[in-house]
Amino acid sequence: MQHDPLADAMSALKNAERKGKAQCQISPASKLTLNVLKVMRENGYLGDIELIRSPSGEEIAVRLKGMINTCGVIRPRYAVKRRDLERFEARYLPAQDFGLVILTTTKGVMSHREAKERGIGGKLLAYVY
Repeated sequence: MQHDPLADAMSALKNAERKGKAQCQISPASKLTLNVLKVMRENGYLGDIELIRSPSGEEIAVRLKGMINTCGVIRPRYAVKRRDLERFEARYLPAQDFGLVILTTTKGVMSHREAKERGIGGKLLAYVY
């Protein structure tokens, strides 16, 4: 039984990258997982993302680029204000301007850099570097 599809997806990505695979299948697909993967693709960590519909359910096919050292979810999903983003950035990323913290806001799922530019906070979802 799966309790956190986002955590399962991040784990599948990390394991596929470590094995050196070119593609990864993520099942089951969810809107949140798909939005997080899109943010990762926009920032250059992933290649193409394809949603595959089948009679047994939906899954996501992700083309890997070999850019991920590690990734994971942030639990509990802390609510952060714009001014507190740097503190969590320092906690989850190894260096300044290296990696990405992904958060959900009232304007959608986005990276911490985009949230800083827009001047909004949200809830932390995941990190990747």
